[in-house]
Amino acid sequence: MAYPMIFCSARQRAARRVGSWLCYAGLAPLLLCSPTAWALGTGQSDFGGVGLMQTPTARMAPLGHFAATFSRTAPYRRYGVFVQPTPWLEAGFRYVEIEDKLYGERIAGDRNYLDKGLDAKFRLLQEGPYRPQVALGLRDAGGTTLFGAEYLVASKRLGEFDFSLGVGWGYLGASGDAGSPLGWLDSRFDERPEEYGEGGGQFEISQLFRGPAALFGGVEYQTPWQPLVLQLEYEGNDYSNEPASAPLRRESRLNLGSRLQLGESLSLHAGWQRGDVFMAGVSISTNLAGLSQAKQDPRPMPLDAAPQGDWQQVARALEANAGMRVAEVARQGNSVRVTAEPLRYRNLATSEGRAGRILHAELEPEVSEFRYRWQSQGLALRESVHPRDSFAAGVASTDAASDHLQGVYVHAQLEPSAGETLYRSTPRRFDYHIGPALEQNFGGPDGYLYRLSAYADADWYTDAQGWLSVRGDVTLADNLDRYEYIAASELPRVRTYIGDYLASSNAGITQLQYTRTAQLAPDWYLLGYGGLLEMMYAGVGGEVLYRPFNSRWALGLDINRVRQREFDQRFELRDYQAWTGHLSAYVDTGFEDLLAQISVGRYLAGDHGVTFDLSREFANGVRVGGWATFTDVGNDFGEGSFDKALYLSIPLDAFFVRSSRDRADIAWQPLTRDGGARLNRRYSLYELTKERQLRNYWQEFDAMWE
Repeated sequence: MAYPMIFCSARQRAARRVGSWLCYAGLAPLLLCSPTAWALGTGQSDFGGVGLMQTPTARMAPLGHFAATFSRTAPYRRYGVFVQPTPWLEAGFRYVEIEDKLYGERIAGDRNYLDKGLDAKFRLLQEGPYRPQVALGLRDAGGTTLFGAEYLVASKRLGEFDFSLGVGWGYLGASGDAGSPLGWLDSRFDERPEEYGEGGGQFEISQLFRGPAALFGGVEYQTPWQPLVLQLEYEGNDYSNEPASAPLRRESRLNLGSRLQLGESLSLHAGWQRGDVFMAGVSISTNLAGLSQAKQDPRPMPLDAAPQGDWQQVARALEANAGMRVAEVARQGNSVRVTAEPLRYRNLATSEGRAGRILHAELEPEVSEFRYRWQSQGLALRESVHPRDSFAAGVASTDAASDHLQGVYVHAQLEPSAGETLYRSTPRRFDYHIGPALEQNFGGPDGYLYRLSAYADADWYTDAQGWLSVRGDVTLADNLDRYEYIAASELPRVRTYIGDYLASSNAGITQLQYTRTAQLAPDWYLLGYGGLLEMMYAGVGGEVLYRPFNSRWALGLDINRVRQREFDQRFELRDYQAWTGHLSAYVDTGFEDLLAQISVGRYLAGDHGVTFDLSREFANGVRVGGWATFTDVGNDFGEGSFDKALYLSIPLDAFFVRSSRDRADIAWQPLTRDGGARLNRRYSLYELTKERQLRNYWQEFDAMWE
C-alpha cells in the first residue's frame, strides 16, 4: 500500500506541527497559492508534462513549475503529477486507467486496470535566434512500459506560432515510417523487444531507442484572445498495439485541440483525436519556487529601545522577537555570547539581526562584539560573530550594511563557554501538538483507499540532549476493509501489512521513543534511540554522522535492530525481527542547488542494495526530489525490480503570515512492496545539523536588516 497523493513523513519532527494540516488537507492550498505565468508552448499534454496532446515538445515549464493533470481520451483516463526542478529537467509520474480492461476477478473483481509509469525530459539545447530548442525524453520508463517511448524533439517559436518536430520510438513511433534510425550503429537497434512490462516497475534498458521510429510534430497558435491556444498535431502512433481490450481505430494521424486558461492556475483542454475520438482534460498548476506569503511578524526592536530590565526578560524578548530559545548568555571581556536554538526564522541571519537590536539596547558601550552560538537538540553547530559598531551602522543606514558583512565571520571552533554567566535557562520539559491526518492509497487494484484520523504527540525532555516522544492516532473514518494484498513475492511482509495495521484498530500508539544526542568531536555527531520507533516496528538503533563545518559533503551510518509490532499498535510484538542499516553519503553538488544522497546497506526484508536520492531546494525553502531503490531481490519485490517515489518538502511559512521553520512533507509513491523497505526513523542527524552549511546564510544575508 502506498500514499501517492498526500503523505506526511514521520521522519521529521517539524512535519508534526499543528500547521501541518496543510499537508493533510490536499493539494488545493498548494496549487492555488502561487500564480503561474501563461506562456505559449508550456501547456500540459494528455499524458502530463509539457507538450501538445499525444506528443511532447522540447519546451520546458518555468523553473519550479508543478502541475497535477487529468485527461480522458477513451478508453484511457490519465492522472499525472509533473515538476520542473531545474531549467533543463522535467520529471513526473502518471497513472493510466484503462476503462475496458480489468485487473481480473482474482485480483480486484470488476475494477478497471490501472497502469503506473515515470517520465523524464532533458533539454539538450536552448533556443536561440536561429536554432530550435532540443530535448530528449523517456515516457513510461519505470512502469510496465505499456506506453513506453523514447523521443528526440525540437521546437521553434515564430511570432504567435510554436512549431515542434520530433522522432519517437515505442508508443510514439508505432507507425514506423522512419524505419530504425539507429540501425546503422548495430543490428540490435532494428528490433524492439516485445516481452517488456511483464513484471512491472522496471527500467527496460534493453528496449531504449530500439525498433522502428516515426515522425511526429505539430504547432500551437496563440489566438488574439489571450487565454485561448489552438493546436494541430501529427502523431506517430498507429494504435495497432494498445493495452486496451478492444482494438482502437485510427482514422487520422492529425489531432485538433485547444487550451483555455482560466485564471493563473487552472487550464482546460479539449480536442478531437484519431479522427473520431473526443478528448477533454484539466491541469492545475503552481510555481513551487514562487510560493511565498507576506509576513506579519513582530517588527524588529529599535536600536534605542528601552532596556528589558533583567536578563530573564532579555531571553523572553529574544524568543518572542528574534525566534530563538536561549539556553545561556555569557560575557567574556568585550564580547557577549548567546547560546540558543532557532525556533522561527528559516535564515539565521534574520534571528541574529533581530537579536543584535535587542542586545544593543541592553548592553553598555564597552561591549563591542555579539556572538551567537547555535544548537539543535543539544548539538553544537556553529558560532556567528558580529562587530557591534558596524552592525548598528548597518541598521541605521543601508549604505553601511555591506561594511558589516565584511566584518562578520562564522566558525565552528566551539570552545567551552568562559567568562561571566549572565543568564542560564531552566531546561524545557514538555511540548505537545495535535492535528488531523489523512493517509491515502491510489494506484493498486483495491482502488482508492483512505484513512482520516486525529493525532496527538508530545515530547518530554529529561535534559537538553534527551527526550521521550509519544504519538497516538485515532481513526475517524476509513474504507480500509477493501484492502487486500496479492503479489507474487517470497520476501517477508515487512511493509505490505500496512492495511492490517490501519484497519485492525481505531486507536493506536504510533510511536513511543526515547532519543539522545551527543557530540563526539567538533565534526562528529551521535544519535541513539529506542522504543516503539514507528507504526510497524519497535527496537533500538543509532546513527553517527561526520559533517565537516561548511563542507559540501557528509558521511553517516545508522544501524538498527528491530522487531515487527502487532497490528493493533499497542505493546505486543510479532515474531519477525531484523537488522537494518545504511551507510549514507550526502553531497551538495554545487550545481543547480542539487543535493545527492546515496545510501548502501541492508533493508527491512533482509535484501541488500542502494538508494539514490536527488533533490533541489529553491530559494524559498521548498525542496523537490525523488528517490529510487535497487536491491538484490529482483522481481521478488512483488512488482518490478525497484522502488521509487517523488516528494516535496514545503516550509509552512510559505502559506502563513508568521515565519516558521516547520515543514510539511508530501510524497507520491506509485506502489508499496516489501523490497527496498527502510525503517521510518523519526530524526535524521543530517537534518538536525543542516545549519553547519553556510551557503544560504551568505546568499540571504540581507535578511538581517528585515
